Amino acid sequence: MQNDLREKWDEILEHMHTAFTISDVSFRTFIQKLSVYSVQDDFLTILIDDTEIGDSKSFIEQKYSLFLSVSIEEITNIHYTLDFISLSELDSGKETKQINLLEERRNLYPTINPKYTFDTFIVGDNNDFAHAASLKVAEDPGESINPLYIYGSAGLGKTHLMHAIANYIIEHDSSKRVVYVPSETFTNEIVDALRGSKNGHTQSLREFREKYRENVDVLMIDDIQFIIGKESTQQEFFFTFSHLTDSKKQVIISSDKHPSTMTMLDERFRSRFEMGITVDVKAPTYETRMAILRSKVEMEHIYIEDSILDYIASNIIANIRELQGAINQVISFSRLCGKKVTLELAKEALSDKINPDMKKEITIEYILETVAEHFSITVKDILSNKRPGNIAYPRHICMFLCRDIIGSSLAEIGNRLGNRHHSTVMHSIDYIENKIKEGDAETLKNIDILRKKLDPQ
Repeated sequence: MQNDLREKWDEILEHMHTAFTISDVSFRTFIQKLSVYSVQDDFLTILIDDTEIGDSKSFIEQKYSLFLSVSIEEITNIHYTLDFISLSELDSGKETKQINLLEERRNLYPTINPKYTFDTFIVGDNNDFAHAASLKVAEDPGESINPLYIYGSAGLGKTHLMHAIANYIIEHDSSKRVVYVPSETFTNEIVDALRGSKNGHTQSLREFREKYRENVDVLMIDDIQFIIGKESTQQEFFFTFSHLTDSKKQVIISSDKHPSTMTMLDERFRSRFEMGITVDVKAPTYETRMAILRSKVEMEHIYIEDSILDYIASNIIANIRELQGAINQVISFSRLCGKKVTLELAKEALSDKINPDMKKEITIEYILETVAEHFSITVKDILSNKRPGNIAYPRHICMFLCRDIIGSSLAEIGNRLGNRHHSTVMHSIDYIENKIKEGDAETLKNIDILRKKLDPQ
């Protein structure tokens, strides 16, 4: 892969020159000074020869990295994540050591993303408990919290937290053997091992068990829901799970569902899942979305007004992945057009994602935010166990609207609103329904206003 990239490098740079109409002077001054320094999987480090042009790394990264990334992908059909290093940094020796350490880590832990750390994880009301539990596990694997079960919808940061735990353990205790595996890979390996054992190859199953039971101190399995329901796969997984937890080896699991809502999950397995700590990652609140956008802008070394970030944060609410995709789209659109990021440009760049005529999806998270804003409290207040009237009443309203508008089940509402029992949810809904039947003016007014806020069309 690396040799192929080097062979096509001149072609890539020339394509960049013509496709993005880079002037001949700029091409000779900056672009021709670039070369391939190293390639590791989909991470490409570009070397800048700054012996003649001086410190230009920041300028090249900001102005040309997108053009170069697109050109590489068009010529090689491979998308790379780009890093830049200059000759002057190499001379200091510091950057070389950092890159060597990074490449060594990627070789040892190819499935763990070194960029997903606790430092790059934005903590908010939606994920603070999950973050705290993850950090505790990273600091003390196999001891205080085992297993750690992280659940939530797609794109909310579950995988980021798992990689952050792995990176923390690797950095602070290199003796620990850390394995991160998506459930699909884990399932395929179990199937292959079982198939081999049926064909008389007992070594296959033995190798699988050695890999995941004997040669591991921390096992992380992402999206465990895809294993549930597959009888032989599920059975082998739980033997592995039991062996590790009994041996005080750390197990970390992620899923899109709380164990109690997995109808196909055997009760004895559910109880094992819940013997540690179960934490959920909810959709980011407005404040968290703004913090994520500001962090991204800071990393890109550009300035975007808060009013523009507010436009994005107010309209992209489903998950973090979509939010990051939106800000990336705005930044890329700005660079490709050679224009400053304005509100008009952001609206144009996101016209496929944010359509004024498009009906906004109403989710439990969206209802939570809207109710909290309406009553001038926080989402964290609603999710808490606080019982003052100024918090309990909005909580009742929130549960009622989740059931009435989007038809969420009692169990789902309870899980998403602070892990409450379904009988508590039912009581809250009955409370609001009785208020409506009695013609309570305040409740009728609040419900009417909130319905219009949630679905103005």
